[in-house]
Amino acid sequence: MKSVDFKDVKPYQAPKHFGCSTLKLQGKEETGCQTFWMGLSHFLPGGGAELDASPVEKVYFVIEGEVTVITGAKEKIVLKKWDSIHIGPGEEREIINTTNYPATMLVAIEYPNTSAAKKG
Repeated sequence: MKSVDFKDVKPYQAPKHFGCSTLKLQGKEETGCQTFWMGLSHFLPGGGAELDASPVEKVYFVIEGEVTVITGAKEKIVLKKWDSIHIGPGEEREIINTTNYPATMLVAIEYPNTSAAKKG
């Protein structure tokens, strides 16, 4: 068991993200978490992530504000405070904060090559 003080959390550079700040809360290096890692993303107005897909599953949980998730099929899903979404392996998604307010999102992402990732 290992706790994390928020004041000690380190930022990381999320690929293909813009107008945002990302912090890694949990993971192999931070706490020894082996099957997934957890981050916190702060999206400025107009900030987001480019259309992309990964081979692992993800869960997004909006803590504050609002973000729009756009699927590869161009479906728009608006996530507001306390809303969440599961994104399966290989599913394309784009993220954009279309509001004038910052948005904060908790992100849980499976590590590649874990038992769950191998099943998919």
